[in-house]
Parts: sequence; C-alpha cells; structure tokens
Amino acid sequence: MNAPLRKSRPYLFYGQTQSLCETCLKLVPAKILIDGDDVYYQKRCREHGVQMTKISSDAAYYRAELSFLKPGDRPLDVQTRTDFGCPYDCGLCPDHEQHSCLAIIEVNEACNLTCPVCFAGSSQQATKQLDPATIGRMMDALVASEGEPDLLQLSGGEPTIHPDILTIVDMARERPIRHLMINTNGLRIATDPAFADALAERRTGLEIYLQFDSLRPEALKDLRGADLSKVRRNALDALEARGISTTLVCTVKKGVNDDEMADIIAHALTYRCVRGVTFQPIQDAGRNLDFDPKTDRVLLTDIRRRIVEDSGIFGESDMIPLPCNPTAISIGYGLRNGGQVIPVTSMIPKDELVAELPNAVTFERYPMLRERIFDLFSLSTIEPNAAQRFGDLLCCLPQVAVPEGLGYENVFRVVVSNFMDRFDFCVGNVKRSCVHFVTPAGQIIPFETYNLFYRNGEIDRFRPSA
Repeated sequence: MNAPLRKSRPYLFYGQTQSLCETCLKLVPAKILIDGDDVYYQKRCREHGVQMTKISSDAAYYRAELSFLKPGDRPLDVQTRTDFGCPYDCGLCPDHEQHSCLAIIEVNEACNLTCPVCFAGSSQQATKQLDPATIGRMMDALVASEGEPDLLQLSGGEPTIHPDILTIVDMARERPIRHLMINTNGLRIATDPAFADALAERRTGLEIYLQFDSLRPEALKDLRGADLSKVRRNALDALEARGISTTLVCTVKKGVNDDEMADIIAHALTYRCVRGVTFQPIQDAGRNLDFDPKTDRVLLTDIRRRIVEDSGIFGESDMIPLPCNPTAISIGYGLRNGGQVIPVTSMIPKDELVAELPNAVTFERYPMLRERIFDLFSLSTIEPNAAQRFGDLLCCLPQVAVPEGLGYENVFRVVVSNFMDRFDFCVGNVKRSCVHFVTPAGQIIPFETYNLFYRNGEIDRFRPSA
C-alpha cells in the first residue's frame, strides 16, 4: 500500500504582519505570501473573513527593500505616550521609529477645485482657514521635534488661496527650516502674475510641489474633474520665467494614467525649473469617487517598472528603496544638464547608502561618477579644491560633491511614494513612516494613520477598550 504524498503549498510563506480588515479597519493578522513575481497579504478578520490583497508585483524588489534599511533618526521630542500600541497612539509616540523627513501643515480646507480624487476631501464648499498664530504654533511644534526640519510642505485644501499665504511662507522662512514646499494645483500661479512675482521674491529655499497628473485631457477629467492642461502649462511657464524650483507630482490610477511615466519625465526635462517628478499611487482615502480596488489600484512596483523600462534614463539599479523608509519610497537621483541626465544613485555603493552617517561622495573615490559628470558638463579639468557639497540629496542619502558653479538646479530626481491604505497597511512599515502631518494640537502623525484614523477625529472608535 502506497503512503499518501504530501503536497507543497502553491506559494511561499514569506512572513507575518498585522494589517487592516478592508471592511471594518480593525487590526488583523496577515500572512505575507509570494506567488511567482507577486506578493500578497492574506488577511483574516473574524467578522469579515479572509481577504487576499496584492501588495507588490515584483517579488525580487520586495525582498531587496529591507536590505537597504538604515538606522532610523529619532525625533528630539515626542508628543504622546505609548498606551494602546500602533496605530492608536499617534503621535509621534515613543514607539515610532523615524523622524519627520517631510512634514505637512494643512493651512486650510478651502479649495478652488473639487477633485474626484482628494485624500483631504477638500472642495469649493469648504471654507476653513487656519489663522497664522495657530500655524506658527504648529511650526514651533515641528521645530521642537526636529531642531532643523529637513522639509516642510504647506498644503490644504489649496494653500495658495489662504489670505495670509505669503505671511505664512515668511513665518516658515524665519524658522530653522531647511527647505519649504507649497503643495498646489497651480491655478493661482497660472492666473495671478503678481502672486507668482511674490513667490519669486521668496524663491531661495522655496519649491513648488505642482499637481501634474497627466498630459491627456481625459485622464485629467477622471482625476480632477476638468481638463486642466492649460492651467498646468501656464503655471509651469510662470514658474519657469521666474526661476522657481518645482517638483511635478502625479497621482497615478490604474488604467487612467499609469502608462505616462516616461512622457511626464520627458516633459519635466523641457523645463529648467523642474527638479524632478514624484509619482504617488492612488491612496484610498478622503474623496475617491467611483474607486474600485479590483481595477483602480496601482502598486509602487508597477510604476517603478514603467520608469525602468520606458524612461531611458533610470534603470533597474538607479531606482532604489529609500533607506529611511524603503518599503514606501523608491527613488532615483541624477544630475542634469538641460534635458540630459546621468543617474547618481547607481554609482554610490550600497554600504554608503545605508551608512548611519553618510559621507560625501567625491570624484576621487568614485571615478565613474567623475567621468560621467565630465562628459555631461563638457568639463576638461576640476581643480582639487573646487568641488563643493551642494547639500543632501535627501536627509538619508549621502551628499554629492559637484564642480563649483553647479548646484540644486542641476539635480533631477524621480520618486515613487506609496502611502498605505486599508489594502496594504502594515504596522511594521507604518512605524518607519517619515512623512508626517502636524496638527493644530501640536501632534505629529504619520500620513497613513492620519488619513485612516485621525483626520476626522474617528480614532476613539478604533482604539481598544482601556
């Protein structure tokens, strides 16, 4: 009599985490399963059963992410205690593992658009504006936590329509904040030359984070409710004419604009003022009209693959996991001369990228980088003492030494930034979140948990009973 044969599972059990039930948002156990190139969470909710959600379409990249992990930088100050456990104690609580690489202050809820996709749920019907005194206290809370914050983003609503927006910009510039961004749909910049001139007077250390979802009218109508092509063009022309540093930010929805990565990057490189493009997979938060998770979700790895295969600039080794938050952000840095770009990240050894104290990347140590920069900028020689460090590429990557006369205007970055939602939430990953909201109460809360639990003050109904 033959003994029965045991059968192998049709997948690889890679590990276990805690995620969210996609129906009730309760914390549930989740198996991490790898099936070919795809990675899934298999969740089990006692009330709503088993849910299977794809979180990555590139198993090799998924396995590599945590190999880029570097020690987290602790904030100088925390604002809450750890009583209930993540994600119920935000924040920042003492159990959080990363400081605020990028902090966001929403100065208003009012907006001059009502986009079908808006994680803040802003609209033309909303009227709330924070007063400058409250915003100043929020900035002070950030400075207390960070000392010298790396990057503050003013957001909303639409921050440019706040009646005191220029005063708020000046308030940020008076504090030890290294870099300031304004997150905008570009409408006011496109139509108000005097406002654009006022921004130009403040352009040192200022960058515009310009909504730029597509080059196609039909995609813009799907995401923003209107063909904003002319607005985007006029806003970029205004920023270009005034030399104001700009990042294009693209919300990506599957089947709508997930094939445009290369075209948007190429378009960005036709503007001297553009320092890079950030692609954000659609997050199911706030107002997300007609969203179907089965057809509309797009993954970080889907976007990264398009960039690698189609851009002609950033290859497989150029788009790396960001070491402070490797599961959420893939980044490629380059130096540009006009429309030509040479990637930099692939020329920096991995042990330098994940070092606790990154060194300056110099020509002498990396001759390939030296030769590529010589070719890009048609240089014949560099004096030994002429190289200068032009600042951090980002807070957790090494600094790059460049020839004198080059600077931030010669930087070009491509970022894929994924903000977790009910589908791909992971407690371990949210503890590494480095993009944080600052609230009027002085709390500093990770982007993901704020939009899921804290934005509308609903956290009490999710917290475990004391």
